[in-house]
Amino acid sequence: MSNTAAASLYEPEPLTAANFQRLATFIHGYAGIKMPASKRTMLEGRLRRRLRALGMADVNDYCRFLFEEDGLADETIDLIDAVTTNKTEFFREPAHFDFLLEQGLPALADKGRRQIKIWSAACSTGAEPYTIAMIMEEFRQARRDTDYSILCTDICTEVLAEALAGRFSVEMIEPVSAARRQRYLMRARDPARAEVRIKPHLRAKLSFARLNLMDETYPVDADMDIIFCRNMLIYLDKSTQAKVLERLCGRLSPGGYLLLGHSESIVGLDLPVVQVANTVFQKR
Repeated sequence: MSNTAAASLYEPEPLTAANFQRLATFIHGYAGIKMPASKRTMLEGRLRRRLRALGMADVNDYCRFLFEEDGLADETIDLIDAVTTNKTEFFREPAHFDFLLEQGLPALADKGRRQIKIWSAACSTGAEPYTIAMIMEEFRQARRDTDYSILCTDICTEVLAEALAGRFSVEMIEPVSAARRQRYLMRARDPARAEVRIKPHLRAKLSFARLNLMDETYPVDADMDIIFCRNMLIYLDKSTQAKVLERLCGRLSPGGYLLLGHSESIVGLDLPVVQVANTVFQKR
């Protein structure tokens, strides 16, 4: 039998329980992501692209490379990129943006905040921070004495590159109103591409950096006015959530706002914030 025929008959070994546990322990320790046994098949599927890139036969070979051949030093970022979940959309949980336009931003401006500093702490491919920029532009039109900046961070380098480019499919911008599309989006010159790009004046308001929220300290200014950390905590266990939230609150200025996802809660945690709207918290 030829080598080609033999290779075509090779069946990769499924991920062993021991190797799954090694991966799960590392992923949880590095990124805080819970990886129960029910996610074993999902994890194996997500790592297939790394196997192809490295020319490996199966995920057990990949584990040997990581844990027995010192591969982690060079592979950690690609591994974490492969396993992170990056669901996002424009104007997701729109009540948050209504709160900011109607209450939060006017309150900050009335207190004399002229340069409003915002942090999108798990920005994914950019739909959230670009949505924020749209509402900030509208607020700035009403309060011309204010300006803003938006820091966008994520643990995944791939989504950060997409966010920086500011390109989105036509389907993805469906939640954006026609008026906002006119003001903030550009259609591709080639209609076959079916995509849009955020206009340069909006992109200029955003800065991007890789940041792991599991780190003990964050290289972020401690006077943020608004921090978005939505729909990320649900992937962490309770003790890890508490540590992340404590660090986020430490970056928030007094009177500033922390916004979490609608399915997330701070019940039982001792944090220096009070709830002012659904999953909106203000630092005391």
